[in-house]
Amino acid sequence: MLPMKRPRLSAVQALPDYRMALTFIDGQQLILDLSQDLQAFAGLQPLLGSAFEQVVLGDDGWFVEWPEQDIQIGADTLYLDALAQNASDENTRIFIDWRARTGLSLNQAAEALGVSSRSISRYSSGREAVPRSLALACLGWDYLQLQSKSPRAAEENGRYIVTRKR
Repeated sequence: MLPMKRPRLSAVQALPDYRMALTFIDGQQLILDLSQDLQAFAGLQPLLGSAFEQVVLGDDGWFVEWPEQDIQIGADTLYLDALAQNASDENTRIFIDWRARTGLSLNQAAEALGVSSRSISRYSSGREAVPRSLALACLGWDYLQLQSKSPRAAEENGRYIVTRKR
């Protein structure tokens, strides 16, 4: 089955302990645990208690929402978070979590990490295990962002120069 270009939901169901069963239009089913996010983010805290159970699909599956609390979460965010939580190895979890947190496009992520956008796409979908070196690059990129006020790659221009020996 080919991966989706943009994740879109066909169904959502609230589960106990602030978890959601997500079904995407390509048939992929994932469970997402939001319990830590509900505690950590003030904007989501109105969902604590029975309000969480009122989740519905919004805008033809592009997001889920809790209409009474006026809270929405995009399908793409849910997809990346669920992939990260359900990843089989730590490197993939680190990478997918990094993609979700940074919000970088495929091209921006590729430039930031010094790999092709095709590689970013394969790793983001969970189709391919993320190499340890790329997970470490994500952690290094995070460190660079702490040192600077604007996003940047390892070099100021974001490009890597390879000098070949003759």
